[in-house]
Amino acid sequence: MNDVQEIPALAASSGGEGVEERWMDFDGARMRYLCAGSGPPLILLHGLMAYSFSWRYTLTALAPYATVYAPDLLGAGFSDRPPGIDHSMRGTALRVLKFAENLGLAAFDLLGTSRGGAVAMAAAAECMSNDHCKTRLRRLVLVCPVNPYSPHGTWLAPFFATPLGSTLFRSCIGRMPFLFPYFHGRLYADRKGIPDGSLEGYKAPLAIPGAFEHALCIVQTWSADLRELETLLPKLAKVPTFLMWGTKDPAVYLSSMRRLARHFENVQTVVFPGVGHLPYEECPEEFNRALINFLTSQTDLF
Repeated sequence: MNDVQEIPALAASSGGEGVEERWMDFDGARMRYLCAGSGPPLILLHGLMAYSFSWRYTLTALAPYATVYAPDLLGAGFSDRPPGIDHSMRGTALRVLKFAENLGLAAFDLLGTSRGGAVAMAAAAECMSNDHCKTRLRRLVLVCPVNPYSPHGTWLAPFFATPLGSTLFRSCIGRMPFLFPYFHGRLYADRKGIPDGSLEGYKAPLAIPGAFEHALCIVQTWSADLRELETLLPKLAKVPTFLMWGTKDPAVYLSSMRRLARHFENVQTVVFPGVGHLPYEECPEEFNRALINFLTSQTDLF
């Protein structure tokens, strides 16, 4: 029996018509997640300083083709922020697999964006190398994923992990939250194209204490996580994989896609011209169309 508590959707942040808000217990900490649709299960992982709100244009579009689960990972969104948990890439990946097990999923597809993409690859590697894993990964979708081959962020995230960097982060963002929209807006290729209500939606969970501490905990293991990820990639060769990228991604450079793709024997790629780090928001129709085509035309091969 899994520890899943279902409650009705509570607010506009639930993601639209037909989307349910649910909660799951993780050793006394409550993880919030959204669920929609029917069909093969698909888990969506958000990026750093984001939450299930990222998938507001994706959940309803995919609902006719899949049962879609979009968690607010512990420490983020409206989930609890328990002190002392392991925020490393592997620690987060193990919680994702526990999430899938608690849902009772025998097999599932996994999509991760940005830092969630790195977590998704770590979760996939765990599934491929652990004979005792209770759930099976079918396919992997990576959207502008953090990876070892993009130079941007290799110095910035570790800098924020230093005492000086964390102090500056808290001073600039934690004490002046009005700057958050500026930094978030830089993820888009064209700020004029930011969807209405986006920045307000991303700012909403910041009212809950601990959001910035969660981010700082993640960057403390950033360099070690990237080194570990590079050692894990060879384990993913057999996983059918779809890489999705914006040509003007300012956070994880498109140039890293080619080196990342070499690790997969069965890989498809799509790029969105003139789009930044958040294609699921900047060009949702094109993004959803490409994703649905992959999910409905590909079958797992192992």
